[in-house]
Amino acid sequence: MNSTHSLPTPRPEVHGHRGCRGLLPENTLPAFQRALELGVDALELDIVVSQDGQLVVSHEPWLSAKLGRGPQGQLIDFTNERDYNLYQMPYAAIRQCVVGEWPHPDFPAQQPVPSHRPLLREVFALAEAQQRPPSCPAPRYSLEVKSSPEGDNTYHPTPAVFVGLVLAELRAAGVLARTTLLSFDPRVLRAAHQAQPDLALCLLIEDQLPPVPALFSELGFEPATLGPDFCLLSAATARAIRASYPALRLVPWTVNSPADMHLVRSWEVDGITTDYPDRLLKLLNRL
Repeated sequence: MNSTHSLPTPRPEVHGHRGCRGLLPENTLPAFQRALELGVDALELDIVVSQDGQLVVSHEPWLSAKLGRGPQGQLIDFTNERDYNLYQMPYAAIRQCVVGEWPHPDFPAQQPVPSHRPLLREVFALAEAQQRPPSCPAPRYSLEVKSSPEGDNTYHPTPAVFVGLVLAELRAAGVLARTTLLSFDPRVLRAAHQAQPDLALCLLIEDQLPPVPALFSELGFEPATLGPDFCLLSAATARAIRASYPALRLVPWTVNSPADMHLVRSWEVDGITTDYPDRLLKLLNRL
């Protein structure tokens, strides 16, 4: 749902981080299904590329030892998990790697559900087929492209090639108008802006929040959305950004405690990304 800045306390969009990571294994079809059932406005997910050019939903471009097993069912050692490079594995092998069969060490309330790393098109198929109340619009998608200069041609293709794969998938699914492309890598956003100027883009920020004019000057254009770690924001910085860039959407991440949710909502942001969309929806409905 779109927020309205004239309201004193606008309702922010609820973005389910990796589906609903606090409740079910991240970036899996069960997590996305639950998030949609809860009523999120947008599904946030991460995209990597397999050896055979498939878009795979995964936060890391390797097999995370925390999340599951290797292709032969073996446990993965934390010290060499990056050797299980998804960009060097065909998707058929990636699909054999079970995730979510044991409790996540960082999310004690997460319910284990054995699953797999889905293709992006599987997520679209699931979400687009979901029955939603007439008052609830079709789901939006926040797709983070996992890219870095150091990873080019090692863990992922170059930005132009990566963006080309993503745009082809968005067009095939007919969801281009409901998708925002996110990245920490400005090169990805520049490539997307050049290839598809009407695609909504979000610059993600972590560690520190430089002056926004400098950020956008380096980027070369003003994106639709700024996505900072919520710890980098305050009521004052949010107001200042809003005053300088009235059309810019603010969607901070990852806001998980009810106290932080209440605080961030008071900043009148456009969206809130959370591992616990159930908590955020409960708070918003109560208010």
